Amino acid sequence: MPVSVVTGATGGLGYAVAKGLAKAGHHVVVTGRSKEHGADALARLRAEAPGAELEFQLCDVSSLEAVAAFAAAWGSRPLDVLVNNAGVMAFPQRQTTVDGFERQLGTNYLGHFALTLRLLSALLRTERPRVVSVSSLAHRSGQIQFDDLHLERNYDPMRAYRQSKLAMLMFARELQRRVDQHGWPLLSVAAHPRWSATRIVLNGMGQGLRERFIQAGFNLVAQSADAGAMPMLHAALDPDVAPGCYYGPSRWDERRGPVAPSKVMGQGRDDAAASRLWAVSEQLTGVKLPS
Repeated sequence: MPVSVVTGATGGLGYAVAKGLAKAGHHVVVTGRSKEHGADALARLRAEAPGAELEFQLCDVSSLEAVAAFAAAWGSRPLDVLVNNAGVMAFPQRQTTVDGFERQLGTNYLGHFALTLRLLSALLRTERPRVVSVSSLAHRSGQIQFDDLHLERNYDPMRAYRQSKLAMLMFARELQRRVDQHGWPLLSVAAHPRWSATRIVLNGMGQGLRERFIQAGFNLVAQSADAGAMPMLHAALDPDVAPGCYYGPSRWDERRGPVAPSKVMGQGRDDAAASRLWAVSEQLTGVKLPS
């Protein structure tokens, strides 16, 4: 039975992805920051996917120490699919992780960079492993601020979010390039969930009346989390997925419709910038690809 790990899977899109993988016959490892939320997620998943093999493990991707602990506990266990899903969005005021990273970059990208590299040996114990990295339509207007990566001088909530999601897309493509150089059989794929009705707005922007109004308006035009999860499930499960490709919906400017290859903006195709970002990420996380 294939084994999958989904980060940030106690709710929202991660939960929907975990459910889809469970229904496809995978043993799914649900990860999150709270044992209580993990137990609740498992109970709901067991009700929606009877007979599925499920477990919960703590993994806070905003903490490099927690990522290292998760990978160490994983040990030599083979891993077929890693879905780098956990994310936060648009904190009104700049926040940092325990490692001193701008919180959106640290959670959405740097934690997943470290997790993927630490789990690479487990992934390479399976025949055709996959890493699915969740990006966003927000990458379209994103830029990697190499001269102020953690936005200490010029923080803006959406600038930080766009940068983190562009970084995830660049990472997926650069990871594929590097594993190809080593001749490893890993597929690195990116996907985006279109507009999906989750609590990411409230969880980031806050719980006030203004934020609830924004969330309500967003939900009017958004799809369900189950619909939003389809590109990630396609990337994780479809036998014809292309290495290094980016998937999302195919209609309404990639906001609805069947899953298809998505448009990668020019900054997402900048191989020199991706290589530079990789080197910076190695320095910041202290984690490198095995030779």
